[in-house]
Amino acid sequence: MRIIGGNFKGKKITLPIDKNTRPLRDLVKESIFNLIVHSKILNCKTQGANILDLFSGSGSFGLECYSRGAKKVLFIENYPKVLKILKKNIRSISGEQSCKIIEEDCFTIFEKKNLIQDKFDLIFIDPPYKEKKINFLLDKISINKILNNNGLVIIHRHQKDDIEILNKLKILDQRSYGISKIIIGTII
Repeated sequence: MRIIGGNFKGKKITLPIDKNTRPLRDLVKESIFNLIVHSKILNCKTQGANILDLFSGSGSFGLECYSRGAKKVLFIENYPKVLKILKKNIRSISGEQSCKIIEEDCFTIFEKKNLIQDKFDLIFIDPPYKEKKINFLLDKISINKILNNNGLVIIHRHQKDDIEILNKLKILDQRSYGISKIIIGTII
């Protein structure tokens, strides 16, 4: 796996050996960024943006945003076996000043005051495929008003996932790439 664009294009990302982590494949990541950059509907840029990467894993998505000029990236991850790798990947691109890790569970982080204080231009949600509480996260994002007005939420799911996204997210685009399904929308 590598960073596919921006200042650190071609830089390898260390991946966990652990089977409990499912890294975002380069093809899917590249497709997401092509949509973000070239779509007239989505109108979202990473240059100067604030990024929230929920279920960060090795940090592939957030690091790609940082490479493409994001101002700040907040990674939320609590799995100890992957945290060491995430920290190593951030150090490998000297991102310690702009990239912050909060070692918390994504489902309880919104209950803890002052952990998330920023508003974000892009929120990436990439939980394990078996996780079903996507609407819970969308509800928390909406209640806490952490997405900027023209911001986007990107959700990565298994293509056969049957979770119905409820009315908190206005879906702007939805695509499948191999076994991955990408849902892009904005909070309403």
